[in-house]
Amino acid sequence: MTTLAAANTPSAPNGSVAAPASRKVHKSLDEKKPLLRVQDLAVSFDNRGGPRIQAVDGVRMTIYPRQTLAVVGESGCGKSVTAMSTLHLVPRPPGRFDRGRILFQSDAGERDLVTLSEPEIRSLRGNEIAMIFQEPMTSLNPVYTIGDQIIEAILLHQKVSFSEAQQIAVQSMREVGIPNPEQRLKAYPHQFSGGMRQRVMIAMALACQPKLLLADEPTTALDVTIQAQILELLREIQRQRQMGIMLITHALGVVAENADVVCVMYAGRVVEYANVFDLFDRPMHPYTRGLLASIPKTREKIDRLVTIREVVDNDAEFRKLPGAEQGVRPWWPWHQPPADLAARPEPAGDYFLQEVRPNHWVGVWRTKAVADHESRPPDLDYRISDDPSRGGVAGRV
Repeated sequence: MTTLAAANTPSAPNGSVAAPASRKVHKSLDEKKPLLRVQDLAVSFDNRGGPRIQAVDGVRMTIYPRQTLAVVGESGCGKSVTAMSTLHLVPRPPGRFDRGRILFQSDAGERDLVTLSEPEIRSLRGNEIAMIFQEPMTSLNPVYTIGDQIIEAILLHQKVSFSEAQQIAVQSMREVGIPNPEQRLKAYPHQFSGGMRQRVMIAMALACQPKLLLADEPTTALDVTIQAQILELLREIQRQRQMGIMLITHALGVVAENADVVCVMYAGRVVEYANVFDLFDRPMHPYTRGLLASIPKTREKIDRLVTIREVVDNDAEFRKLPGAEQGVRPWWPWHQPPADLAARPEPAGDYFLQEVRPNHWVGVWRTKAVADHESRPPDLDYRISDDPSRGGVAGRV
């Protein structure tokens, strides 16, 4: 597919996207080391005198350089809170980090983002870690021009002059397919369509060449054709810059076409974690099977779609895990805890993210069958582009 960026962007001699010589380049990354590790993260919100609302409760995930981790789940499951916690964008109060660590490989070495002060996290935000927000109209300031908002981030994080920052901003806009970027720098957000505002958000996020991109529904405002082009653009920039991507989405089609690894969340916890092929071919948690079963099939004619509730309300679906005969049972918050529950006296002690088969994790109740188990944290150094058995990028599902 020829992207809009490819049509509008001048290329360097080696075929990569040309960039101003003054643009900052981050340290090269060791692709065998995780770029980001989220360990037992818990985030809660004040409830006006009532019990605190636990938005995230023991989340674990890992992102490697040049890897896309898709975080999937319905609204309210904790996807966006997990991403926003990485950049301290959760207002505190009412939000609060209850426990956990977020380890990031910065230019200065590994740092626990949870413990950073506001000035310290500000040095990373928009520089080494960037975020594309879900609603571009509410994320852009309506009283400042597009150029002002992109240039501000460049001047904050890069030692360049104002004219050089303008050049970088123009190049960033051109890379995402915005026509006449020199003129559009002077326009205001309301003068752009929804799709163009989304491109501006992407240009702003990529202007400082971040190591990690947190993309929260990055193509919500785009039609299907432009969505495919933007996602292809992100993949191309990812390959050139070793950028890791956390892709937050509801669209399983987008996951199938773009993810290397998939993390399925529900009620603030990870319920399944595997590479994209294992998850689509052998979903193990009933909730994941419900998500996949509810997708319309173009080659099947049926009277009504299968709903997620039909799957998770079927007790037989919870007896399909390896070890089910010994008491291994998928965790589900709306079920009564199993009679043989052996919860630990700690937060989220009733829950356990178990590696049920090599490189495939499922959230289960901590019953007697797994009471003494200690699975390794979810950690998959996997990229489809490096997998010869899948034909690289051409082998995507």
